[in-house]
Order: sequence, then structure tokens, then C-alpha cells
Amino acid sequence: MPENTIQPIFIMPEDTKRTTGRDAQHNNIAAAKAVANTVRTTLGPKGMDKMIVDSIGDVIITNDGVTILEEMEIEHPAAKMIVEVAKTQEDIVGDGTTTAVVLAGELLKKAEDLLDQNIHPTVLARGYRLADSEAQKILNRAAKSVTVNDESILKNIAVTAMTGKGAEKNKNKLAELIVVSVKRVFDGKKIDLEDIKVQTIVGESADTSELIEGIVLDKEKVHPSMPEKVENAVIALLDSSLEIKNTEIDAKIQITDPSQLNSFLEQEERTLRQMVEKITSTGANVLFCQKGIDDIAQHFLAKSGVLAVRRVKKSDMEKLARATGAKVVSSWKELSVEDLGSAGLVREEKISDEEMIFVENCKNPKAVTLMVRGGTEHVVEEIKRAVTDALGDLAAALKYGFVVSGAGAVEMEVAKGLKRYAAGLQGREQLAVQAFAEAMEVIPKTLAENAGLDPINVLTQLRAAHDNGNDDAGINVFTGEIMNAWENGVIEPLKVKTLALSSAAEVAEMILRIDDVILGGQKKTPSGMPLGGPPGMGGM
Repeated sequence: MPENTIQPIFIMPEDTKRTTGRDAQHNNIAAAKAVANTVRTTLGPKGMDKMIVDSIGDVIITNDGVTILEEMEIEHPAAKMIVEVAKTQEDIVGDGTTTAVVLAGELLKKAEDLLDQNIHPTVLARGYRLADSEAQKILNRAAKSVTVNDESILKNIAVTAMTGKGAEKNKNKLAELIVVSVKRVFDGKKIDLEDIKVQTIVGESADTSELIEGIVLDKEKVHPSMPEKVENAVIALLDSSLEIKNTEIDAKIQITDPSQLNSFLEQEERTLRQMVEKITSTGANVLFCQKGIDDIAQHFLAKSGVLAVRRVKKSDMEKLARATGAKVVSSWKELSVEDLGSAGLVREEKISDEEMIFVENCKNPKAVTLMVRGGTEHVVEEIKRAVTDALGDLAAALKYGFVVSGAGAVEMEVAKGLKRYAAGLQGREQLAVQAFAEAMEVIPKTLAENAGLDPINVLTQLRAAHDNGNDDAGINVFTGEIMNAWENGVIEPLKVKTLALSSAAEVAEMILRIDDVILGGQKKTPSGMPLGGPPGMGGM
């Protein structure tokens, strides 16, 4: 062997795949753009829906960005980072997922053009950070304050969130219900959306949806002799069982005489009667139990005219407590009059072949139920997603206290401000800030495209309107004309925009800084066989 021959050194397994440099960056950007393009056509009032069929044949029809991305089971690591943006947006504010993903995709698309001009990724990342910081300032300057008393603004926020989704036909009726429900549970500082239960009912029109001043449970009374309706209900909440407990240690009871057996059974019955008498002595005529209720206890409760429900979920017990004012008690022995709550009416009703318990007409409830109805299961689920988005928007608006104009208006204002900011910069970061500004225009551009309008004409008109000082100029996708978004009631929470922008910018920066993708090989056993077994063996 010649002395000048250099042996290759392998530091990773042979089947490891590695992509480096420009190839790695282009592959990651292509994956991110593919994800953004998937949900891009769903944006706005004229957005289209996606039908997703999973491996077992279940069908979901939706234009909700995060639902689409979660159901798609994306595998590419860079694409997964874009999906995380949508999930974060959904978890924190409940809406704006499509906006965040489309922005991230467009930021990477603009960055790709600059990479091809040999601008270093770290320069792009720094420019994007500068642009994000300036964009946040522009957004805050464009924001207007909102309080819980601004009902018309709150309703417009809810209507904006539902426009273009399954609930659009009945958006005004649903918006009124949503505003009332949010005002019920808002404590002046924050709002917990767990206090608003969205219950779906299949088989009726969406315009029959209603707000229940209390809680609806997918349960039934435990004994047929119990009353189906209790007016002026006095409610007890118990998180222990009304049953005879088994001993925690092994015990052996030896019975030598039949009378002893009868005595033993009678003692159990007396104990159960004592439990029921303790509950009824407090004046309770409705009982919700988190655990089981013995058959004999059910009989005694029915004889006493008590409506009882068992195995209620812990989350529903907490909602019942906030709605009725009752306290959840851990032992029947500790139950007192002070622990009881009240409701104007507790009733059992059969809806779509299912028994349901309605706890309604509560006084000043801090937990309520939105009864959302729809003609089919797919329709009602999509309406529920739209209602959930609207609830998230209202919660974000009231929690942070600021809103901005929608219809692409605020994005155009940010783009205008960033272009002015870029002009004052020196160095290559200026190009990155300029690219960021152009990326912001993807939102009104996409709204126009999804409405079948000419995006170039629309962007030209929007730029002219904003340059003339019309900060609230947005696109009316129904007429194709430029409108004042604020005056036309197209309003969105500031937090939705600021979070979508910062999340998109951060994930774009992270993807841009990746120049080496190493795909690890299969782990092997000591014998050299892949951990899952040889191909065709089914693995472990």
C-alpha cells in the first residue's frame, strides 16, 4: 500500500445518512414550505377545507390549521418544528395557527433567495431578530384597548374568528352566546376557558345552539325511580363512594349460623341507610358522586326523592362546584349545609338516544355550557372548532386588553414600518429586514388568492392606502375592494398577532442556522442484527 494513501475514518455507523451545507438548508426550507403550502389555502373567510382520512377510515373535514397538521402525522424533523409553532399558538391563544405557519414558511422562502445570493445564515438570523423586535413595537403602536364592557368589539372578534369556518352561517347567533359565556366566567383579570364547556349535539340545526347557565353532563340518573326533574335543586358534590369499603388487609369472616349472615347483611344495609340519611338531613335533593353508588344506597336515595348521578369526571365536578357554589366534599360524614350549592332546575333529558343531565338556571355561575348543535357529526365538530377558536380569541383579547384590525391591515402596517426601518440600517442585515417586511405581505396576498382575486392588484391598492395614512386598510374578500377593517368589524386580538410573528421568526431563525442534518442509523444488537429484527420479521 502506498504511504500517501489516506484511510477514511468512520466516526458514525455505516448506514448513517448525512446532509451538509447548502443541501441541508435547502432540504429543511423545502420541508417547511411544504407544510406552509398545505394549510395556506385554508386562510381567511374564503379559505378551503381539507379532508383527512386516517388509517382506520375516520374522516375529519376542517380548515383549522393545527388540526390539519396534527392529523397529517408529519415525519420530517424541520417540518415538525413548523408544526410545533402551530401547537404553541393553539395552546397559548387558541387561534392564529394558520397565520403563524404561513408566516414561517414565507420567511424561509425569502431567506432562501438571500442564501442563493451568498448571504450568510447568521446574518439572516440577526436581521430577522432585528425585524421581529421592530415588528412587535409596530404592532403595539397599532393596537387599541378593549374591556369586558365593549360588547360590540367582543362580538366582532368572535365573528371574525368564525368567518370562513363551519360556523359562519350562524356566526352572529353563536357570537352573542360566546360573548355572554365569556362575561360570565371572566373574573376581571383572567379567564379560564375550562370554565366554558362546549357540548356538541348531533341532529339539529346550528341556529338552535344555546347557552346553559350551568353544566350539562353526558350522564343519567342511577335509579329509574328517581325524579326526572328537580326544581329549586339543593346540590351535594361528593368525591367518595357510597359503598361498603373492602378491608385493605386480607380478612376472613367465619359464619357458623344463618342468623349471623342476616345480621351481617343487615349491618351493611344500616350503614348504607346511615349514609343516605346523612346526605338527606342536610336538605340536599340532588347528589353528584365522583365514584360509585351501591344498589341499596340507590334505592334509599330514590325513596327519599333524591336525583343522584355517579362516576362524574373530576373536571366536571369542579365545573359543577363553580356553577352551583357547592363544595366538593371528600367524605359523606363531613357533608354539611354550608357545603351545598343550588340550581334553579336539574333535569334529565334524552337527546339523540343519549340521556343527559342538565344543571341550569344557576345564580351567577362561574362555569357555563355552550350547547353547540349541528346536522351531522362532521358538521358539529367543525362548528365546535370554530367556537373554540372564538373563545380563545376573546380570552386573549380580555387577558391582554388589546386588539388590532384584521383583514391583512395590521400586516401591511408592519410591512410598511419595517421597510422604513430597513432603510435606516447599514450592512447586509438590511436585506434580511427588507425580506421580513415582504414576508409580512403574504397574509393579505393569501387572503386575496383564496378569494380568487388578483393578489398583485390587491397588494398595490393596500400599499397605496397605507402610504396615504389609512392604517386600518384591509381587504374585503367578498367584494375585492379595500375597506377600513376596524369600521367593518374585522378585529383580532393583539396577542394572536404578536405570538404568531415571534414564533414564526424564531423557528425560521433556528432552521436557517442548521447546516448539517445527521440521520442516525438503526441501533443494532451485539450480534450485529438491527434492534427491530431483520426486515420481514415484524420487529419487536
